[in-house]
Parts: sequence; C-alpha cells; structure tokens
Amino acid sequence: MKTTIKAALWLAANVLVTSIVAQPSPKSQPRMNPPQTDKIVLYQIYTRLFGNLNSTNKFYGTRDENGTGKFNDITDKALKELKKFGISHVWYTGVIEHATMTDYSAYGIPKDNPYVVKGIAGSPYAIKDYYDVNPDLAVDVRNRMAEFEALVARSHKANLKVIIDFVPNHVARQYKSDMKPSGVKDFGEGDKVEEAFNPQNNFYYLPNRKFLVPDNVPVPPGISTFPYEEFPAKATGNDVFSAKPSINDWFETVKLNYGVDYLNNRSRHFDPIPSTWLKMRDILLYWAAKGVDGFRCDMAEMVPFEFWGWVIPEIKKVNPAAIFIAEIYNPAEYRNYLFNGKFDYLYDKVGLYDSLRRLMEGHGHTADITRVWQQESGDFANRMLRFLENHDEQRIASQYFAKNPFYAIPAMVVSATLHTGPLMLYFGQEVGVTPTVAEGFSGEDGRTTMFDYWGVPEYQAWVNGGKFDGGKLNEDQQKLRKFYADLLKLINKSDAIQNGAFYDLQYANNNGQSAGYNDAKHYVYLRHSDKQKLLVVCNFDLHNGAQTTVKIPSHAWETMGLSATGKYTLTEIFNHPQTLTVEAAQGVPVSMSENSVRIFEIKSSK
Repeated sequence: MKTTIKAALWLAANVLVTSIVAQPSPKSQPRMNPPQTDKIVLYQIYTRLFGNLNSTNKFYGTRDENGTGKFNDITDKALKELKKFGISHVWYTGVIEHATMTDYSAYGIPKDNPYVVKGIAGSPYAIKDYYDVNPDLAVDVRNRMAEFEALVARSHKANLKVIIDFVPNHVARQYKSDMKPSGVKDFGEGDKVEEAFNPQNNFYYLPNRKFLVPDNVPVPPGISTFPYEEFPAKATGNDVFSAKPSINDWFETVKLNYGVDYLNNRSRHFDPIPSTWLKMRDILLYWAAKGVDGFRCDMAEMVPFEFWGWVIPEIKKVNPAAIFIAEIYNPAEYRNYLFNGKFDYLYDKVGLYDSLRRLMEGHGHTADITRVWQQESGDFANRMLRFLENHDEQRIASQYFAKNPFYAIPAMVVSATLHTGPLMLYFGQEVGVTPTVAEGFSGEDGRTTMFDYWGVPEYQAWVNGGKFDGGKLNEDQQKLRKFYADLLKLINKSDAIQNGAFYDLQYANNNGQSAGYNDAKHYVYLRHSDKQKLLVVCNFDLHNGAQTTVKIPSHAWETMGLSATGKYTLTEIFNHPQTLTVEAAQGVPVSMSENSVRIFEIKSSK
C-alpha cells in the first residue's frame, strides 16, 4: 500500500519518540536527583473527608453536625490496604492550617471573619499559618502537630511516600502564624504598605484604599458576622488588583509578591533575593524536616519559574529524593517550568485529561490522544502526571461528566500505560463516588466539596467502620475497584509500562486500512522494552463493540527488535483470558466489546 504523507509524518514521529526514549534528548537539561522511577502512583486523600463516618450530611452543616475526618483515622490498616492496592505516594490534601468559620480561639488560634472564608470548613488553599496544621484534623487540638507527625511515620512504615500541598501564590486574607519558629517574621511584617509594589514586600498594596468585601458573599445560617477591615487593601490571589474583587474571584486570598511588578509590564526584580523567596524556602525546609517527601505546588505557574529554579535545588540539598509536582495549565510553559523551574512533574490536564474526558462523554476523537503524545513526547512525556479525577475536577460518575464510572475504563488504561510517567487517583474514584446534592458553599456541581464538612457515602462503604475492607460496597462498586486494583497491579509489575518505549499504531490502522476499525473511537499502541512487548487495544465507543484486525507495520516490529516476518504468540494479560498465534504480516485479529480494553503480551512463537 502506498504510504500517504500523513502516515509518513506519523511514522516519523514514532521514529523520533522511540529514539528519544532510547537516548535522552540533547535539548533537555539533566534532572537533578531524579526519582528512581517516574511510574509512581499517587493517591490524593482529602484528609478532612477520608475517615469521616458521619452520614448526617446536612446542607451547610457544622463540624459537630456533619463530622470531620482526623489524622488518626488514617490507620495502619488503611495505609496497608492502600499499599496493597498499588499506591506508592499519598497526597494528604488540606493539611496546613487554613481559614475556617469554625472557632478555635479557645486554643489560641485567631478567629476568621466569615466574610473572607468560603464554606464553614473553609478552603484548604486559603492558608492561615504555613507553620501549623488544620485543627479540624486533630483529636487533641493542642497535640495537632504530633498527630500529623505520627501520620507521616505510619505512612512511611507502610512504605508510602508523603506528599502535601504547598500553596505559594496566595494566603488567607487574615494570615497570621501563631506557630512560626522563633525568629521567623510573618508575611507582611515589615512591608512598606504605602508602596503599591516593592520587591521586598510580601504583598501588593492599593495605597489609601480600603478593601471591600464582594457583594452577596454567602454566610451560612447560624454563623455570626462582624465587619471585615483591611487597610490598605491588598491584591487578590488571582492577580486582581482591585479594592473590591468579585464573588467569582479568589476574594478570600491575598496575592504574594515574588518580585514581579504586575502593573508595570510584569518587570522582574530578583536581585537582591526577594523576602518572599526566602520565607517560602524556610517553610518548605520546615515541612521537609518533618519527613514530608514531596510537594504538590498549587497554581505553580502563577509564581515565576525563576523562584522554582532557585528553591527546588535548595530543598534537594537537604532531601535529594524530594519531588515537586506543579499544578499548571499552560502548555507553552511546560518546558520552562520543567527545565528552568526544575519541577519533577507537571499536571497533564489540558492535554490528556481534556482529550480523554471528551471521549468518556461520548463526543471526543482518539486523534486528540495522538496530538498529546506528539506534543509531550521526547524529553518530558515521562514527567506529565496523568489523572481523571482530583479535587478541582468533577467526579467521573456525576451527571456533569460521564454519568457512569465504568466509562473510565479505556481512559484510565491510557492514562496509566501511555508512557512511563506518574499516575494519580482521587480517593473514591475507584468506588465510583457520585456527588448528587449541594453540600454548602460549592453547591451541587458534580465535585466532592472542598469547602464543607461532609461524609462520602461510597467511600464510607469501603472504610466499613474502620475495617478498610470494602465490606459495605455493592456489587458494582466491588467490580469497579477490582478493575483499578488489576490495572495498578499490571503497571507496577510490567517492565514495558514502567520502563519501555511507546509506539502509536493509529497511522497503520486509520482511514479504512483495517476493516472494522473506527478511526474516532479505537486507539492502539505498543509499549515495549527489552524484557517485554505489549499491544494495547482500546475501544472508546460507549455503545458498540467491534471486530477488526490490528495491523502492526514492519517498522514497529523492527523497533521492538522483532522480525516483521515472524510468527508470534499474543497472550491476553488484562481481563480476557485468550491466546492468539499470529503471523506478523497478517495483523492481529481482535474482538472488542463496547467501552473496553485488551492488552496482549507478544512473544515469539515456538
């Protein structure tokens, strides 16, 4: 068959990516103290919700009404089960103390004004004290830091690495550290508040202007209010330089100043090193000293990459194995934040997540997956963190997304196996958490609330009163969790997935080249190493199965180190127990049910 220009370009891209996997690109800078493997499996736990077994779930319920999970609820048994499930790293979300409407003034913690707090429980990204932990999470509030340190020790005992949030871009409007070490100055202490911008100020100011609370800030019933005073007004966290931000802004937060003058063409003033840089370095070192193994860095791209390129090496001098994950949404900045900012991993939200989401909703096209790997492959595909859920995104099973948690099957396999990079799951994803009611501030939006006290029924069924055995899961939930467990087991033991190269087979099967092959809904690729060769066949069609013959071109066989005229045995290693014997030139006959995946291990036939 005559090779089209499009197929030739596709082939050239495959040649490029496989050669780069075999030999690092000279364009990339070497990683400083890279992790032993990039195929980590990160499990995000919303700590306040994880162990809460209270099922009251009252709209805008208080801590005492709806309950809250504690550090101590994440027991040795819970951690053992997560490790058994296939997890390597646990991201504890909401650990550092943040603004809340719950009154802890009896413990010496200043009370927050409800007009600058979102939800009764509050947002975990409105940090109130970088040197303290959320008192909600402690059984004994006075002993809260020791309870967190015990959780870190339990996690390490279970052979799990600990990740926490680092929120560098903004703080709560009423930030005040009552737990800072001796000699540490608070943010804003010593600022020249009469200057809108000063490189050594921690905040941006609107001199001679009073901060005004946005209109219609919701205050839950029963919460006492009092006027909020801020003078001069400070810039709001999402780069809003207005004395009165809108209700849709991050009005409860204040933007931190890293030496960038936003109102003067974003001019940079990094010499001498800005005060905020030094304070943030000390905060990261503080948590690293407590055994924290890494940081998920909130809205990292809103902080200059020069800061990251300076601070990450500073932390790795103390802990070379520490990992840094950037929440970032601008692909044009990926390379900058990896190689100049020195991050280990970046969110792959606007790339693979968005592409897979469209397919899970029934209106996407698999060509989008090809575009993603072509853009990201080379010297950083292994550094893109893949996921289908996190605290910011809607739950897969919700009416606002796929409506069915099983529609994630091919998308999750692609997320886990496309390249050698990391994978993330959000707690409850594996049992099909489905938010259906408004919890409080966030309303009914298909997300698990970040701002409210709540219990998660599907997850409570897995926790099963602290047994962590799934004893109360229904049949479908058990089936779904088994899919995730089987997938994690596969990626954790597969050399091809852990370490191997990638080869896209779309160009050899699209455009009617393979009968029964749907260009828009089918996706096939190879993962291969010296030790293992895999063929992955995905059907994203939610309603129709297919019978086709997957063509593997001569170049692909040769790239795997196999003969293009040989005879091979393909053994199903995921779900379907089947063995095929095929001749390379004739292709691989594959039967697919709707919304399914088949993974074959290729070996020379004897």
